[in-house]
Amino acid sequence: MAKLSGFPELLPADRAVEVAVVDALRRVFELHGFANVETRAVEPVETLLRKGEIDKEVYVVRRIHDDASGDSGSRSDALALHFDLTVPFARYVVENAGKLAFPFRRYQVQKVWRGERPQQGRFREFTQADIDIVGDGTLPFHADVEVARVMAEALAAVSRVLGAGPDDPSWFTLQVSNRKVLEGFYRGLGVAEPTAVMQVVDKLDKLPGERILELLAQTGLDETSARACLALAEISTDDTSFVERVRELGVEHPLLDEGLDELATVVAACADVEGVRVTADLRIARGLDYYTGTVFETRMTGQEQLGSVCSGGRYDELASDGRRTYPGVGISLGLSRLLVPLVANGLTSSRPVPSAVLVAVTDEESRPASDALAQQLRRRGIPTEVSSAAQKFGKQIRTAERRGIPYVLFPGEPPSVAPSVKDIRTGDQVDVDPDTWTPPAADLTPTVVGLGHHSKETTP
Repeated sequence: MAKLSGFPELLPADRAVEVAVVDALRRVFELHGFANVETRAVEPVETLLRKGEIDKEVYVVRRIHDDASGDSGSRSDALALHFDLTVPFARYVVENAGKLAFPFRRYQVQKVWRGERPQQGRFREFTQADIDIVGDGTLPFHADVEVARVMAEALAAVSRVLGAGPDDPSWFTLQVSNRKVLEGFYRGLGVAEPTAVMQVVDKLDKLPGERILELLAQTGLDETSARACLALAEISTDDTSFVERVRELGVEHPLLDEGLDELATVVAACADVEGVRVTADLRIARGLDYYTGTVFETRMTGQEQLGSVCSGGRYDELASDGRRTYPGVGISLGLSRLLVPLVANGLTSSRPVPSAVLVAVTDEESRPASDALAQQLRRRGIPTEVSSAAQKFGKQIRTAERRGIPYVLFPGEPPSVAPSVKDIRTGDQVDVDPDTWTPPAADLTPTVVGLGHHSKETTP
């Protein structure tokens, strides 16, 4: 059977890495009070296309019977798989507004589908992890600050799972900008259509500066204004010194002042988050026109060719029922986008199974005794499995080695012979009391291993 491209499937040891990352994200999100939700996989086609997605990127869902009969339904009632988590979340908020407490804080880890050409870091089926804070009618700016800090802490936690120690460089750089800074600057220059300029500037990571100047000229900017826009986009700092650098460009506008204050507040609030680099980067514009303030993108160290692996921003009018508007701020982490290339490059876990202990079976008649020993360990939270065959102990030890299980527990022969545990990595074997013995904490769960300068093992 031919393999379907763009639909990644991880082997058990690699899937353990993904689970460890999701667990790390969940812990951070829940520490900050974000509630978990899951939305349906399908939305009306018209709802999805209304948000600017082109038809060829949307997977339409039909019954085989409909296809065979030629009756696939009208476009107004056709369904499609969601291509992100933001559109279904906006619909979820509107439909459940009467049952939600605002501001509503949610996190969501779920599959999405997008019919684009598969390539490195881009898939047709992939997993995203989103957080959002949504208000009813209004949403204070401090929500932007909170979302930025929470995701910064989450990225730092992911770095630790992937192997970064206290002296290692961060895996991630969270780049923060503000649409008010850009729009205010452009309006201060007399630009009539700031959005067109933003869409050009947003390409600066793919095109050289001279080409950006040419494209800005095509929007109607004169050379002086175009070079000022390029100079703004080239400002990037790890602190709030960007404010002074923008001021030195000599452009004034009230919206620019407001945006600079907001951006400085976000950057300063994230300054003490260890394990992630947070920068003010005025190249970041985000092409989608519903962003109204803070915007985010994220690069992964050593994997810059992937582009942004975590992005989002402030959207004041994304969700509305026609009478009430629900402004929000959110950010989405592309789990598959960052993990699949790393797994392909050697990132994996120390074992493909969660089991820390294999209980040996002396013979089939004594299997119930081995099962009882396994239950003693499981009751204390020790992942344990029982040998599938009552082979010679040497073969059972080799089974544990193949499965990556570090310990084998031998039942013994009560009452004279006590159970014993063998560490198959060192060969050490000691008598134990199954009611009290516990493997070292580092062996209770698989550990993430491999991958270049972050190659040390770390416990998820």
